[in-house]
Amino acid sequence: MLDYKKSTCRYCDAPLAAPFLELGSMPLANNLPRKEDLTVPEFACPLSLVFCEKCGLVQLSHVVPPELMFSHYLYVSSTTKTFQEHFADYAKDVRARLKGTSPLAVDLGSNDGLLLACYQREGMRICGVDPAKNLAEEANKQGLTTLNHFFNKDSVEEILKRFGPASVVSGNNVFAHIDDIQSVLKNVFNLLTDDGFFVIEFPYLGTMLDELLFDMTYHEHLSYIGVTPLTFVAERFGFQIFDIREVSSHGGSLRVFMQKQKGRRPVAAVVGKFLEREKKEKHAELATYQAFAAKVLKVKEDFTALIRRLKHEGKSICGYGAPAKASTLCNFYGMTPKDLDYVVDDNPLKQGRFIPGAHIPIVPSSHLNEAPADYVVIFAWNFAREIIKKISHLEERGTKFLVPLFNPKHALPGENPFLIASEKARA
Repeated sequence: MLDYKKSTCRYCDAPLAAPFLELGSMPLANNLPRKEDLTVPEFACPLSLVFCEKCGLVQLSHVVPPELMFSHYLYVSSTTKTFQEHFADYAKDVRARLKGTSPLAVDLGSNDGLLLACYQREGMRICGVDPAKNLAEEANKQGLTTLNHFFNKDSVEEILKRFGPASVVSGNNVFAHIDDIQSVLKNVFNLLTDDGFFVIEFPYLGTMLDELLFDMTYHEHLSYIGVTPLTFVAERFGFQIFDIREVSSHGGSLRVFMQKQKGRRPVAAVVGKFLEREKKEKHAELATYQAFAAKVLKVKEDFTALIRRLKHEGKSICGYGAPAKASTLCNFYGMTPKDLDYVVDDNPLKQGRFIPGAHIPIVPSSHLNEAPADYVVIFAWNFAREIIKKISHLEERGTKFLVPLFNPKHALPGENPFLIASEKARA
């Protein structure tokens, strides 16, 4: 068996210590098996978090080769209305910061081209780069120019030859997915105009710690980023962070803008505020992460006890949403089809498949009306409002909604901290 253990930090090259949180050996979160695959042993690798005491980066202890995860990809960003609106606003934000007509925007990990389409509507020239053949083909069919390979030196040379330098390079929930981030920063630097900027979006480490969002841990998501280590690696490769915006996606993310050092844009005060916050909240201390791990283990204990009790009472339980976090949660909690009858998902690419490792079937959302459950576990909790609004009619037959994680600070004494009600029920 190959050993994918990471020995040094990807930001500062320091030796890595032992993990502070070990979730167990897990399959790849987005490699959803078909029925005929269930008899074949699944690839699995340890899923553990390590803290670099030199630069402060939180990262996985093991790195799975990207070819195993991204060559054929089932996550499609256009599936939800939430992300359609999110990227429309994102493109407007980017365009407002650029001068001139028809600037070139390059999107890394461009998926099915949702952001590219938004850039195009804002009057920008576009080029996407994505290693998933199925998604790149779909984007190109829609007239959204996409190069089907990983972002590397060859990609940069092809883009420069075909389109010239980029005014903006973006990477949304992709910067944290790349192991050799040092090469990415070098290549982005070479692709950008001197007056251009690099914008990335990622789930924020501070939110993960505050809200116990450990379910964002999966093999694709290699880094769990704070502003302090990001500032270090940006400056190491000639960049300067000049602005930060907080956005609601994935429970709480940051949109970080960086320009080449000595760029024309002033550094916003919010950058210093984030650095000060992380210092105050002791993001640079191992004890912070050890305390986080202890809380995670308590959540596991409480949620699995709840599911066992409900099943003992004869209740039927299903799941809603099959994002990567569903795989992490199901496998960490040890859930099987004995615990969850099925998981519904609106993405047709996922329907007819199974949750990796747990082998819980994934079915269309219509199945929930045909075979309603007593409890629905909302795995895609970051879309909980959208989902509950869609299925709130089930409350009339007594269906209740659960989220599979919680923040102990917000739990009310004597109440089920995993229970969530619809807006109609709250009124």
